[in-house]
Amino acid sequence: MDFFFALKQIVEKFVFILLNNHHMNVKRTFGTILTVLGIIGLIYAGYGFVNHNQNTRGLMVYGIIGLIFFVSGIGLVKNTKDES
Repeated sequence: MDFFFALKQIVEKFVFILLNNHHMNVKRTFGTILTVLGIIGLIYAGYGFVNHNQNTRGLMVYGIIGLIFFVSGIGLVKNTKDES
């Protein structure tokens, strides 16, 4: 339950920054959010595998979704041009 509470706080902070900073590029911000969510998913899946959690299928789903989010977020951040 602590994982989801921490995830909710992180997303709320990013949304707050996104809504209050109009000069920030939306694609780059969304890419950052996806990257952070992907890292959290990968860490959660890795932690479960290391602790030999019995819910292997669920951990695989977290890991795959985390990897997709991470790669998508990095791609958005990398391929978005700055609006200076």
